[in-house]
Amino acid sequence: MMRDQLMERAPHFEQDGYRLTELSVHNLGSINRLIPLDTTYIELLGWPAGKPPARKEIAEQPLGLDALVFKTENAQATFERLRDEGFEVNPVLRLERPLLFQGKQHLAQFDTVRFSAQPVAGLRMYFCQHLTPEFVWNEDAIRHDNGAKSLDHIVIEAPDAQAVAAQLGKVANAEAKAQDDGTYVITLRNMQLVVRPAVGLTVAKISQAFLRHADDELRQFNTHVGVESPQQNLPAD
Repeated sequence: MMRDQLMERAPHFEQDGYRLTELSVHNLGSINRLIPLDTTYIELLGWPAGKPPARKEIAEQPLGLDALVFKTENAQATFERLRDEGFEVNPVLRLERPLLFQGKQHLAQFDTVRFSAQPVAGLRMYFCQHLTPEFVWNEDAIRHDNGAKSLDHIVIEAPDAQAVAAQLGKVANAEAKAQDDGTYVITLRNMQLVVRPAVGLTVAKISQAFLRHADDELRQFNTHVGVESPQQNLPAD
C-alpha cells in the first residue's frame, strides 16, 4: 500500500532492480503499478496525490504490506463457495483499467470477490480472476534486473496463530499445517502463507514477503516504509 505517495515511492523499487508496469487507473478511482513475477505479482496500490481516496476500503490502510489477493479461475464459483461456508461476501465485481501493451491501448479486466466483513481481523483479502492475464504476465514484464522470479512465501503475525491459520486455510480452501516451531504453513498452488504467533498484537498483520531469485536464493522484499521518497528521481511530467 502506497496511499497517496505511489508516484513518489515507486522509484525506490526501480532502484532495487524491479521492472514496474506503467501507471494504471482503475475504474474505482485507485491507481497502481505492478511488479509481475512468474505466476504472482506485487501491487503498488494507492490513489492520486492531493485527492481523497475513492475506495473506502483502502482509505485507512497504512503504508506497507497490506492485502492478500487470492487467484481464482472462476470468481462466481468462488463467491458461491465462500457464501455457502458462511463468509460475508459481496457479489462478483468487475474491475478494469486501461493500459499500454506492445504499443497499443488495451483494457485489462478482472472479476473480484470481496468480503463485506473480513474473515480475519487486521487482514484485508479478496479473490481475483484475471480475464486478460496476458497483459500482466509476459516475458518482458517478469524480467527483473535483480533476478527476482517468484513470490515464495508471505509471513503473517497473529495473536492467535492457530485460529488465524485455520481461518486463512478455510478462506483459501487449503490445509493449515502446524510446524514444530509453533508456526502454521498454508500451501497454495504457487506459494505459501506462514502464520506465526506474535506477543503484543491484538489483530493479525502481514509482516514480511520473501521472493525467490534467479540464483535460487530467498530475499526479503523491501517495502521501503519509513524511507524518504527520492523526489529527485521523479519524472519531469
